[in-house]
Amino acid sequence: MMDKAASQENITHRIAEELGVRPAQVNATVKLLDDGATVPFIARYRKEVTGSLDDTQLRELEQRLGYLRELEERRATILESIAEQEKLTPELEKAIKAAENKTRLEDLYLPYKKKRRTKGQMAIEAGLEPLADQLFEDPSQNPEALAADYVDADSGYGDTAKVLEGARAILSERWAEDAELVGRIREWMQKGAWIESRVVEEKRQEGSKFRDYFEHAEPLAKIPSHRFLALLRGRNEGILRLDIVAPDQLENAEPAQIEAMVARHLGWSHQNRAADDFLADAVRFTGRIKILVRLETELTSWIREQAEEEAIQVFAGNMRDLLLAAPAGEKTVLGLDPGLRTGSKVAVVDTTGKLVETATIYPHAPQKQWQQSLAALRTLVERHGVNLIAIGNGTASRETEKLIKELTQEKGLRGVEYLVVSEAGASVYSASEAAAKEFPNLDVSLRGAVSIARRVQDPLAELVKIEPKSIGVGQYQHDVSQVKLGRSLEAVVEDCVNAVGVDANTASAALLSRVSGLSQALAENLVRHRDENGPFSSRKQLKKIYRFGDKAFEQAAGFLRIRGDHPLDASSVHPEAYPVVEKIRDKTGRELSQLIGDEKQLKKLDPQDFTDERFGVPTVEDILKELEKPGRDPRPEFRTVQYREGVEKISDLEAGMKLEGVVTNVTNFGAFVDVGVHQDGLVHISQLADKFVKDPRDVVKPGDIVSVRVMEVDVDRKRIGLSMRSDAAAEAGKPGGAPKHAKPDKTAKGKGKGGGGKPARQKEPEGALAMALKEKLGK
Repeated sequence: MMDKAASQENITHRIAEELGVRPAQVNATVKLLDDGATVPFIARYRKEVTGSLDDTQLRELEQRLGYLRELEERRATILESIAEQEKLTPELEKAIKAAENKTRLEDLYLPYKKKRRTKGQMAIEAGLEPLADQLFEDPSQNPEALAADYVDADSGYGDTAKVLEGARAILSERWAEDAELVGRIREWMQKGAWIESRVVEEKRQEGSKFRDYFEHAEPLAKIPSHRFLALLRGRNEGILRLDIVAPDQLENAEPAQIEAMVARHLGWSHQNRAADDFLADAVRFTGRIKILVRLETELTSWIREQAEEEAIQVFAGNMRDLLLAAPAGEKTVLGLDPGLRTGSKVAVVDTTGKLVETATIYPHAPQKQWQQSLAALRTLVERHGVNLIAIGNGTASRETEKLIKELTQEKGLRGVEYLVVSEAGASVYSASEAAAKEFPNLDVSLRGAVSIARRVQDPLAELVKIEPKSIGVGQYQHDVSQVKLGRSLEAVVEDCVNAVGVDANTASAALLSRVSGLSQALAENLVRHRDENGPFSSRKQLKKIYRFGDKAFEQAAGFLRIRGDHPLDASSVHPEAYPVVEKIRDKTGRELSQLIGDEKQLKKLDPQDFTDERFGVPTVEDILKELEKPGRDPRPEFRTVQYREGVEKISDLEAGMKLEGVVTNVTNFGAFVDVGVHQDGLVHISQLADKFVKDPRDVVKPGDIVSVRVMEVDVDRKRIGLSMRSDAAAEAGKPGGAPKHAKPDKTAKGKGKGGGGKPARQKEPEGALAMALKEKLGK
């Protein structure tokens, strides 16, 4: 058996090879992770230890470490189980130890796995195994004649047909558990199988949104993740039927390939001997029924896992961009959650995000209190010195935008800016436990307006209060593994929060709980201590918080900003590295307050002069950069989008219109853009740029303000086609999205509605099985 040390060594070398780094870097990182260090902390403050692995490498390392440790645990369990059965041979043990993934491991374990009684097991219990072995080892024997000796009505085998069926079950189950054979057929299916979708006829009208897939087929290995997830959704809603079609059942394909693979593996061929027809049937049954049926389910799961992984990566990337969107900063903001019958909810927050006043106005039908609403808003803006008005993009947002535009054109208010923002997740926050704690006496509907205002001031600080899945910046986020999605998004939120840093004196418990080393309970303890004792004046005071021990301080201190006694406490320099800054101060002979921000002086310094056994060049370089611009925000500058006047609903759009919009979501197939008509338009990947685009995220990200041209409008289906290509490229007819070498997928015959060929199943003539296999398997 493999001991833990050897197992960890195998894991280390495998991860090092996959990431292209040294085993020593992996070992050092694993030790830090096992000791409770977080990825943001390791990436920022332990560069010397890890050899400067970045956060992306560290996240991948952490993920692979978890998978490979699970693999090793499963390997140990399987070895122990087979050993207890006294069936562990040296060859089998070697194969199990060499298995590189869970699929291969389970293939090897399958023959020894405890399972429900099968037909093959019942046949063995009835004493039919010698018959099965004899027919395979000597096909010249007559199956019916041999089977006659095994007929036993009491055991359930009352005639020769039943007996031979039992013998076939023994052989087919044995062969179908051969790991090498299953692996070979799996690879063949992965490379050559197709997925085929057909509409359930009685659901044709109901499932019109899936009509692109009513008759669709394409290679399983090439299907894009978003399309596969769309097919699965159609199947789950009962609109589509999905089939995995084996390579030898496509039109014009060479037939019986799977039978030939089984036969070759067994070293058997049809030579017209007495038992060859029986064995040919067993071979067919093994390949078509026992292995293929299992692999069809497995392959669907395999492709789904890949599609989910890609979809989760897209969601995570979009989430990162959204969280790191430009903050408006310290502005007094009026948030508006538009509505019709129930009115528009208004909330004003001051420069610190504190709620100062709320109201409800009724400018639209049925009340139509336009002037009264203008007066109420004017009073709020003047009373609180509002700099910015944020309008939620839900129902009546464009109508409300007209109201605000009229307001900001009034004399004395022309310096007030406004913008329309996504209100995705605001209603989720409003009804959450966090919102109830923060605003126990505030109506749920008004909490949404507060959220809208605050997410403009600081998107990161506000959006962390909302479950990431509710923000809606993914593709098919409800169709993927919610556990994997949640884990990925939590990592993104953690990385973003720590990349920006958090003000310990103003941050909410929700935001603080995402700081490296802080749990929800510890974050609440920090807020409670702050409320009871006043604001922190130094990082040292963090240690006075209940249960804020040395480990929590080590992990969190560098990411918590405190504007107080020590100028470095408001920077990303970790307290443990303050002695390095003191060396720099002593070397330059200047006071710290004079040194901070003096880029010219700091750039002259050689990082090597300030290294020691603990702090190397990478850390000193980071410190010097931070001293140049302490506490700098990595997020971009804030700007607003201006929607076109007179374009308020989808029917107002016309082909050729040029508009300004904001990117709301990015997928593998393009980007969705809000142009102010309550329905996002799609810029297909082929329309994102004049050149070929492989990944839409190379061109746009959520929150970007872009100029688009309307290509087509389908009012009935609520679909808007947009383009970001230049006029010159469009007129020249450049392909924009497809590389010159790209060719459409096709089969040997015809085209399906989905753009690919339709694989027709190869039909076997009834009653001609033996003849077909004789010709195929005898080669």
